Amino acid sequence: MKRILVLCTGNSCRSQIAEGYLRHFAGDKAEIYSAGIETHGVNPRAIATMKEDGIDISNHTSNNIDEYKDIDFDFVITVCDNAKERCPFFPTKAKKFHQNFPDPAKSTGTEEEILEQFRQVRQMIKSYSQQFVTDNL
Repeated sequence: MKRILVLCTGNSCRSQIAEGYLRHFAGDKAEIYSAGIETHGVNPRAIATMKEDGIDISNHTSNNIDEYKDIDFDFVITVCDNAKERCPFFPTKAKKFHQNFPDPAKSTGTEEEILEQFRQVRQMIKSYSQQFVTDNL
């Protein structure tokens, strides 16, 4: 079984969404983890927009990269430029991937406009996750 780590800055939105979709698409082919350079808690809007698409991430936790330093990952996916630049080195044979997604937590406007930004990013991450599983698992 493959092990996949998804990294972001705060492990609150993008990495949580990616973890949810990768778990969904990979099924029993992989163990999926997500972490941040920092931990900001799981964003309630990320939980809500994933629920709209039938994926429950309400029990996810916001984890720090240091918690996983002893796990030998097969793949590490960074989902924001900041995490790619600040990702600490840890010994692993992991193949590294990078895809910068917009941060929906920085959206402004009405609640509906903000949720629409979350939905757009959710769709980008969903497509990426599905393709990643097809190509790599």
